[in-house]
Amino acid sequence: MSDVLPKVSIIVSSMNNAATIEECLQALLAQNYPLDHLEVILVDGGSKDKTIQLAKKYPVKICQTSLNCPAAYNYAQKIALYPILGFVDSDAKVEPDWLKKLVTRLDEPDVGGVSGSIDTWNTDNPWARSIGYELKTRYRRIGKYTKRIATMNLLLKKSVIEEVGGWAEDMPSQYDTEFGYRLALKGYKIAYEPSSVCYHFNRPTLRKFYRQQLQYGKNTLRLYFKYGALAQGDEITDVGMNIQPIWILATITIFLIGIIPRLHFLWYISCALFLVMSVYYVYSAAKIAVEFKDKSAMRLILLYYVRSIAWFNGAIITTITQLRGRYK
Repeated sequence: MSDVLPKVSIIVSSMNNAATIEECLQALLAQNYPLDHLEVILVDGGSKDKTIQLAKKYPVKICQTSLNCPAAYNYAQKIALYPILGFVDSDAKVEPDWLKKLVTRLDEPDVGGVSGSIDTWNTDNPWARSIGYELKTRYRRIGKYTKRIATMNLLLKKSVIEEVGGWAEDMPSQYDTEFGYRLALKGYKIAYEPSSVCYHFNRPTLRKFYRQQLQYGKNTLRLYFKYGALAQGDEITDVGMNIQPIWILATITIFLIGIIPRLHFLWYISCALFLVMSVYYVYSAAKIAVEFKDKSAMRLILLYYVRSIAWFNGAIITTITQLRGRYK
């Protein structure tokens, strides 16, 4: 049986993940897969906690660098032994048959990689659980194939990565979307196998969620400057999500203009825009709360606002940074 299964190098990038790294590695090493067909490479970006100390307890290759995540992937690819590369986040853990379910899809025509579904690891936390519900809802929009997928749960053919040109090291986040775009330009697609489940440790507080989404916001604008077509969205991040930060910009701008005495009437328009967004958020959160039979999902109303504000702030930071660089 092992002779027909491909050999796989699984790459895990880490940065201060002491709370999750052991279960992450344990799950990978406990795969229902021949051990002589599997290697695990941990590339650490400079953890200050006990991540490395804990990882050394397991039979994995450990590389300590100062690289960001996409650069770490490019580095690990060079030392990986096998022709199939797996990518799992260090704050995620996979089910025992995760790998075996995924590799069965690699031989399909024009498939450069394959991914599975995402579920929530820390379901005891209502914020993390709500984030997971929304993410699961978005993943359900994916059909049999997709153009891009998050690297927390992904297999790719090494030859395809090399053909596409590797990971964009100037994109600390959103590099998966950028890679997927170039993958599609080469005529490849990513197969989606929902029965293969990865459990992700979602952000447990609003503050941590905001910081995560702020980084997405910074690099999303850079991504759209690079490839304008991506602003149209995809199955996971649709055009509606991309519009929301612009909606916030319009609401704030109209409100500020309304400070002018003769333009006070614009405040009514600003309030109307805010009300429309609020109604949309309440409806979206309520729909998910009913679907998953969990009233705590109504926290998504606040999570939606935090995400939109973070993306808006990230876009502003990127714009200012770009202008400073241009006019120096």
